[in-house]
Amino acid sequence: MQPEFWHERWRVSQIGFHQSAIDRHLRAHWPRMGLAADSRVFVPLCGKSLDMLWLRDRGHCVLGVELSAIALEAFCMEHGIAARRLPSNPFDVYEADRLRLLRGDFFALTPQLLGEAGAVYDRAALMSWAPESLAPYVRHMSALTTPGTKTLLIVLEYRQDEMQGPPFALHEKDIERLYAQHHEIHLLSREDILASEARLRARGLTALHEVCYQLIRL
Repeated sequence: MQPEFWHERWRVSQIGFHQSAIDRHLRAHWPRMGLAADSRVFVPLCGKSLDMLWLRDRGHCVLGVELSAIALEAFCMEHGIAARRLPSNPFDVYEADRLRLLRGDFFALTPQLLGEAGAVYDRAALMSWAPESLAPYVRHMSALTTPGTKTLLIVLEYRQDEMQGPPFALHEKDIERLYAQHHEIHLLSREDILASEARLRARGLTALHEVCYQLIRL
């Protein structure tokens, strides 16, 4: 989607993708990542996700990238985070204890700006991209990470003809096509969540699964 689309979603608070609780799959699957407590975790398109606080509370240094200043400022304000804002180019930087939030274009991120990330947590980033942007996103993510970097990836499976994204549907064949060249792919769980998603049922879905993968960079 174009940047203006996401800026408008944050301006009018149309953020159904934001969760008001820690993601249950993060709690369930994160121990399998085998990450040292002080490792850096990269959260692309982080919004104001509470999951960043959960990761920080586990001892990790969290680096998030987000297009919207509204999202990052709301995150800091709602949780009493006294972040220093450092205007810079190509990112404005919000810094606090074990948190470094970059406001700007994901595709402007370089390995030098990211630093060495032990893991990536992608709950809503991949499925926010329109199909034509998926391959560029994954190529850039692969360029940012190094062999051994693990990703916890959470996506939705549904019939794309029943609902226009975002979030966009991503099936196992899509994950294989996008990631197999540079990653080992491990399916962690697949859960039928249609009954608990009234908002998405109202948009026309007749089947909906939430699927978690662990990806390991080759």
